[in-house]
Amino acid sequence: MDVKQKAVLERIKHLEDAIAKGREYLESGAHANWRGFRPLFVAKKRNGKELPPHPDWVRNVFLPRRERALKQAERVLEKLQSNSD
Repeated sequence: MDVKQKAVLERIKHLEDAIAKGREYLESGAHANWRGFRPLFVAKKRNGKELPPHPDWVRNVFLPRRERALKQAERVLEKLQSNSD
């Protein structure tokens, strides 16, 4: 297996895991403290505790971005596989 294909497969695996965690968070509230949900610069805090992400943000921003990235990675993998044949 080519190094590029291996890297894309790893990226696909991470994106699928992130999508699964996002969906689980919406369904049951699990993974509320997962580092993938944390903001890059400033964390929202109330009474010294970090707040979990808003469900609307997960539904309308986080999941669609990860799903688009997954589709793009799958297309790249298909191109790499077709070029190697």
